[in-house]
Order: sequence, then C-alpha cells, then structure tokens
Amino acid sequence: MPSFQTILVFNFGAKALLRSKNNTEIKMEKCLVLGPVKRAFDYSLLPGCGILVANFKDDAFYRFFKRASVAGQSASHPDELLGANCFTDLWEDLNQIDTIQDRVNYILEFCKPYLLERKMIAEKLTNFHDKAFNPIKYLAAQQEQSIRNIQLIHKKYLGYTSKEIIRYQRFLKAIAFVQNIATVNSKIDWFEIIAQCGYYDQSQLIHDFNFYIHMSPTKYLKFQKDICFANAK
Repeated sequence: MPSFQTILVFNFGAKALLRSKNNTEIKMEKCLVLGPVKRAFDYSLLPGCGILVANFKDDAFYRFFKRASVAGQSASHPDELLGANCFTDLWEDLNQIDTIQDRVNYILEFCKPYLLERKMIAEKLTNFHDKAFNPIKYLAAQQEQSIRNIQLIHKKYLGYTSKEIIRYQRFLKAIAFVQNIATVNSKIDWFEIIAQCGYYDQSQLIHDFNFYIHMSPTKYLKFQKDICFANAK
C-alpha cells in the first residue's frame, strides 16, 4: 500500500525483488531508498532472503539526507544520495547483528548525529490536525507569508504537495469504509462512500483506487472479503 513515506530497505541474504505498476523489476542488493511511496508496489522474498525497512515519517528524510525525496527516480542506493559509503558500511555492521530489535536500535543510534533540527514551519505542517482549516492558508496567515511560499516549504521538507496528501487522506477514508464493510459482509453503498469521503462522483473514486493500488473499488472489496472469510475459517 502507498504510505507517502520514503523508505530505506536493507536486504540480507538472497536478493529481494521489487516490481512497479509497469512491471519494472528491481533486484535489491544490500540497501535501497525509495519514495515518497505514492503508489502500491509488489515485492518478493526468495528463500534465504530477509529485509528490514526503515520508514522516514514526515520530514525525517529531509532531516537526514537534506532533500525531501528521491526525485525523478524509482529507487536509489542511499550512498549515491550522500556521495559516501556510509550505508554500505552500516549494512556490513547490521549483517553481523542477530536480532531485529538490536538492528533497529543500531540504526537509530547511527542516525542521531546526522539528523538536522526540525524547521519550525515543517513541524507546524506535520502537526496540523484541525480539519476545519486549510493548513497552507492557515499557516500562511499565521506566519505572514504567501500561500505559494508555504506550498513550496511543504514540498521542500515533506516531498509532496498539500494537495497530494489531502487527496491521499480522502482515499484512506474510502479504504477504511470498504474494509469495515468487508468485515461485516454487508451490502456496500458506493454513493454513500462518495458522499462521506468527499468525492465528486463514482469515476473519481474509481480513478483514485486505480491510481493508488491498481485495483477498482469492487475488486478491492472482493479482495478484502476473501481475506476476512479466510481469517474467519
């Protein structure tokens, strides 16, 4: 599923395989950075393969790499973004550690010295939860800056626009409706979902499902019901 977070993946053992919507296949070596993840993708773990995924929440990727996204690229080796071999060295250290929790703790300690202080406006953007106001317009007025400037700051630190994240949150709301209906096995009213989630019409709802997860709403509902039925058994 898309998460709008940038992910750093460490691969141990056999190579993992990542596939995009267009069936572009990426064979993972030791580590890979990807994102922000705006669309679903498939991955395969071969026998003897293990992965550890670090999710960079909100502006965390910018604070570490001094850039908000892997712009214009489907995936990169993190050393290419920094111009140094520190992540290759980090992988070598992690490969010697036996437990997942110890690996996680090691990564967290590794990152601490490199993290930039969070910018004030970036913090306000990520912590803005008042649904009665548009965060861009609200902060522009509060900070006495133009709307365009706040939009650029949002894109710079988070890697995506406020319009993109609002659309994604609307989709998540629709997904939650579908999943809830699947668990109780009741009849779905698509027009209710359209109205409750703020879609203009059914075609816009279908477009978002195809865009984010490459499935129609009805196909996703069937998929969820199959999972719920299997779990019930």
